[in-house]
Amino acid sequence: MANFRDFLQLAWSAIKGKEQDYTTLGIKHSIVLLAIPMILEMLMESLFAIVDIFFVGRLGSNALAVVGLTESVLMIIYAVGMGISIAAAALVARRVGEKNFHEAGSITFQLIVTGLLLSLLMGGLATYFAAETLTLMGASPEVVTEGLAYARIIFAGNVAIILLFLINGAFRGAGQPHLAMRALWLANGANILLDPLLIFGIGHFDGLGLAGAAWATTIGRSLGVVYQLYHLFNGKHLLKITGDNLVLSFKVMYRILKLSSGGVGQYLIDSASWILLTRLIAEFGSNALAAYTIAFRVIIFTLLPAWGLSSAAATLVGQNLGARKAKRAELAVWLTARYNMVFMAAVTLIFILFGKHLSSFFTDDTEVIGIATEALQIITLGYIFFGLGMVMVQAFNGAGDTRTPALINIVVLWLLEIPLAYTLALYLDMAYTGIFIAIACCHSLHALVSWWLFRRGTWKQVKV
Repeated sequence: MANFRDFLQLAWSAIKGKEQDYTTLGIKHSIVLLAIPMILEMLMESLFAIVDIFFVGRLGSNALAVVGLTESVLMIIYAVGMGISIAAAALVARRVGEKNFHEAGSITFQLIVTGLLLSLLMGGLATYFAAETLTLMGASPEVVTEGLAYARIIFAGNVAIILLFLINGAFRGAGQPHLAMRALWLANGANILLDPLLIFGIGHFDGLGLAGAAWATTIGRSLGVVYQLYHLFNGKHLLKITGDNLVLSFKVMYRILKLSSGGVGQYLIDSASWILLTRLIAEFGSNALAAYTIAFRVIIFTLLPAWGLSSAAATLVGQNLGARKAKRAELAVWLTARYNMVFMAAVTLIFILFGKHLSSFFTDDTEVIGIATEALQIITLGYIFFGLGMVMVQAFNGAGDTRTPALINIVVLWLLEIPLAYTLALYLDMAYTGIFIAIACCHSLHALVSWWLFRRGTWKQVKV
């Protein structure tokens, strides 16, 4: 009982956000203090995905298909945001571990400028070619007509997505995950409240339909960015941007782009594989695509908290390498991996037993429920391996070795997963079932390869 009370006190400290020195604090305490706000942050992101698809699902299969196709393309923008956030976490964590807090603030400013420029470029192109993009992804003319406004609003609002990702990466690297958690809770909480109002309307306001979902998302995430910037510039936290930091440094921006290129590559490769799989799913009709969209959102609901726990390893690796404590960094990774695998094993059991109930929450279509249930039950068979692999990848990223995970993604996700999915689905006539099997097998292999490479220890020599 005393141990449980101690854990609750530690959890409450994590939520309140007391800043710690994670290069000297006990490793188990460090994991809890970092992981709890990161998990809560990702749980809100997961809840946003679930609630969003719940309301959109009331608009019909075409609306679900639009969201699925748009999100697949948006994964490219997410890839850039996540890639830069990896650079943010690694660079800031290393400087904080060295106790060079002024340099951490300067790097964060350069990160914001870099992210802003990239998001404006990508957002402009994606918005202009929104209709062509949906058509290329296999959308029917009816789906394009219904979803064009949604896609354009989402693509144009990608500035908020990029900044939300990268600033939260800087907060996590600095050991301030409570600020990242609160920013995402504000952003997605606002989206959840605005979703039904803007989609269906209230009183004399008739609602905007599918476009309302896009506006809710964009407004919510923009509020999250405002909150982040306030805490970066108010001077009250360990990571802060002062007047001395507001100097453009193209040398630092080049370092950021060089380091983030591996991170962007990781997520671009991953995103491209998901886009190709979504395009392959579209070959089997709107119901299969709608089911895949539902299953993907439910899977993300559980993967994101696991990713949050894995991010604790990234922060501990970065800060402890900065403090020249490589052995301590390695021990933190193994402990985090153990916790993550236990969590993913529990989720696997839930999906196997209750997959149909979860799928039926989002739609009444019997065929869509059947396909979504099958996807959940097959893909999650590899979840325990997923839990291991996520921690290994985050450990590489926390050390600044973004190249190794990118190379693993190329080999496993492009050279193995895509050909295997096409072979099983089309040539062996297994349809969407073959795609689900390919995902489970290849992501499990991805985890085992990452584990083997991590044990070699070359990540300990990376300089950032």
